[in-house]
Amino acid sequence: MNIENCLTLIDVLQTRSQYQSNEIAYRFLKDGELETDAITYQELDHKAKIIASHLQSLNLSNQRVIIVYPYDRGIEFITAFFGCLYGGVVAVTCHPPLNRHGMLEIQERLNDSEAKGLITHPTLIKQLKDKLTISNNNFHWIVNNDIATVANDWQKPTITPDSLVFLQYTSGSTGKPKGVMITHQCILYNQKMLKLAFGNNDTSIGLGWLPLFHDMGLIGLVIQALYVGRPSIFMSPVAFIQKPVRWLQAISRYKVTTSGAPNFAYDLLCRHVTPQQRENLDLSHWELAFCGGEPIQIQTINQFCQLFSPCGFRREAFYACYGMAEATLLITGGQKGRFPTLKYINEMALENNLVVTNSHKKTGFLPMISVGKPWLDEQIKIVNPHTLQPCLPDEVGEIWVSGSGLGKGYWQDIKRTTKTFKADIKDTQKTPFLRTGDLGFLQGEELFITGRLNDVMVFWGLNHYPQLIEQTVAECHPALRQNCTAAISVKQEGEAQLIIVSEIERSYRNSLDFDEIVAQICWSVFEKYMIDVYSIVLLKTGKIPKTSSGKIQRYACKMKFINDDFDAIYQWRCHPNQLRDITSVFQRYFNPVTHLKRYFFILRGKMKRLLTAK
Repeated sequence: MNIENCLTLIDVLQTRSQYQSNEIAYRFLKDGELETDAITYQELDHKAKIIASHLQSLNLSNQRVIIVYPYDRGIEFITAFFGCLYGGVVAVTCHPPLNRHGMLEIQERLNDSEAKGLITHPTLIKQLKDKLTISNNNFHWIVNNDIATVANDWQKPTITPDSLVFLQYTSGSTGKPKGVMITHQCILYNQKMLKLAFGNNDTSIGLGWLPLFHDMGLIGLVIQALYVGRPSIFMSPVAFIQKPVRWLQAISRYKVTTSGAPNFAYDLLCRHVTPQQRENLDLSHWELAFCGGEPIQIQTINQFCQLFSPCGFRREAFYACYGMAEATLLITGGQKGRFPTLKYINEMALENNLVVTNSHKKTGFLPMISVGKPWLDEQIKIVNPHTLQPCLPDEVGEIWVSGSGLGKGYWQDIKRTTKTFKADIKDTQKTPFLRTGDLGFLQGEELFITGRLNDVMVFWGLNHYPQLIEQTVAECHPALRQNCTAAISVKQEGEAQLIIVSEIERSYRNSLDFDEIVAQICWSVFEKYMIDVYSIVLLKTGKIPKTSSGKIQRYACKMKFINDDFDAIYQWRCHPNQLRDITSVFQRYFNPVTHLKRYFFILRGKMKRLLTAK
């Protein structure tokens, strides 16, 4: 049984069903704790055929079908996904509509994909029918419970490695989500890369809480488990957010070897897992703790390793990686069993797109973690995004990728597909590249990411990375939530201005001194970056726009600010008569009166918190 000989995902599942029929493929933990559902390879194959037979009876082969299930129905989501594959249907995966924004996202995907049907759970069908606008009279609403329990009429579809599996929509962190066309060949090649990079084998056990409709959850966990032929355990992302320790308790209980999430999840564990809870954890089987999807903070990782090493967690298990929807998933990853390379980058040089590194911590240098190297046939080039020529080794540029595992382009968008997926390096005859839109540099084979091309802000002629400003803001006052700040540039009064949007910790809601918070943010940002903050928007917990995987949606924040659409606790804006040229700004910040006011606000804020605590 050689899975690498399989040409499609259908072949992979049928092979597992034939040779590992009664082995558990997936388990689901209700509320992140109690195992309530499990499915073998044979059962998954059979149920997929039942759904596929129904889809074929509705003449939906080669059409697009929306898949949307509650987070706590993971096994049913997986069954519906493979049912679409078995039916020759192109799946369009969506997260459940938890709010108005979620319903609008489903509507946008429905319209963009021109879907001819929707498959869902009985608990969602009425809400979806009431809220979605359907222009097609022949649209099919499919509830899995209503499908017959026989698969006698199923016909294996005529598909090839180049046939579409699903449309994987981008996260929308930098603009409107776009549907990436993912084929069987894309997925299987990326699966081969993942298995090699992660070192997964016949003893691996995976676990995750990431949403199953998107790349990290679906391709990195669900399909990788099938490809490797080892069981994987899932819980709802809601269960994790409500009680983060559930993730580690499940890792401990099932002796999980492979699991991971974006940086914010490790930060949540550091903040919310108590010493008493840590005493009962055994993380000694956790071989690979991957981290990707957003900038990796060395402070978070160091704190996590320190707190959980008594539980058996090994620092060398931490694994930094980099990927995106347009690349199917994985682009680069580290070496299993070795802590990622850490460099310190000169801040002033970085502002001029230059790379000056140091191997040790030093004033004026930023810590930066390598996200590894490309695997198999993938190549990475660092290219000047304006001249389209290769950058010098000591220059920051846009990350361009070529390889067999990349997506095939954006659905029905030839212009953006040509620009993004078929880029050519100037004056070369090399294969077309994928433009990632991310900025970074290579040292040896290892990739370091500095930010997003579209996110880089320019003030007074210097480049500034939003994630660095966001981190500075979050650390300047205890009332500001970690990983819940957006730094955006908006044109106001004819010039680019810095806007800060940040969430407030619930525990500080009754003891806020807004003058203190504003003063601390403004001074911290000026002191470190010499930028004058134009406006500050403070929000309730959970109100800053984020993607389903937890990334800040800076573009959405920008549009909400422009349209005055934030439901803010407090909003501050600089005085309209205040001079904002560089000389005036320096005079203002170095004026002793400014500092006296700030110290007064800090003292008043501390007194208010003390009185509230009593």
